[in-house]
Amino acid sequence: MDIKALFGFEGKPVLVTGAGSGMGKAAAMLLTELGAEVYATVRSKPLDFPVAQEIKTDLSDPDSLDKLIRTLPGKLEALFICHGISNNHLRTNGLLVNLTNFYSFKYLTDRLVSRVADNGSVTFISSNGGRKWRASLSKSTELIACQGWEDALRWYEANPECTARGYAFAKECQNAYVMTKVWSEEFIQRRIRLNAICPGLTATGLTATFDASINGDPEYGHAVLEKMFLGPWKGRWAEPCEMGYPMV
Repeated sequence: MDIKALFGFEGKPVLVTGAGSGMGKAAAMLLTELGAEVYATVRSKPLDFPVAQEIKTDLSDPDSLDKLIRTLPGKLEALFICHGISNNHLRTNGLLVNLTNFYSFKYLTDRLVSRVADNGSVTFISSNGGRKWRASLSKSTELIACQGWEDALRWYEANPECTARGYAFAKECQNAYVMTKVWSEEFIQRRIRLNAICPGLTATGLTATFDASINGDPEYGHAVLEKMFLGPWKGRWAEPCEMGYPMV
């Protein structure tokens, strides 16, 4: 059996958000090579590889998300929800960080899981930054229980200490969503797999903004992150393809 047949994506429609760069791009390119019919969201720049359809989407805006949902096929083999922004936005808009990095993930998954094929899959890109998700589980599950975008906005407003934590809280919520939903009827009754990968330092188009998110100085931030995550074991930065492959 060849590798394309083993993966089983030939001719099957999939959604990849955040396909314009980094890990999302790596996953989308591999899926294309495997013969999948890739529906890819882009923020502004067009893709430099072929897909079935590019869909310009503001993944922090419910109207744009609803437009994306209407554009997609009635059946999908899998969802690869890969988009995200760094904590560099936290100084001006912690809500934007949370809506982009978590609530849009939940919003899309909740509304598209009914279109995912039996034995299909949903995969998030979370982060090592969400590793303390158990400590915030009570708050995360409150947010996960919100019904709709306006309900979530009210929750964020009522919980400013969570909103202010930005990227880390958003990634903790992703991990909590997987934990709380993986046995839910809409997934388990149709054998739809739900997973999140939680990468450490990976060199992507967001690396510079992540570096700057600590105190505004990219060089200082880069050194701090390397010392924290790579220094203890003399590690290296991962490449996006090393994350895209296990996602697929």
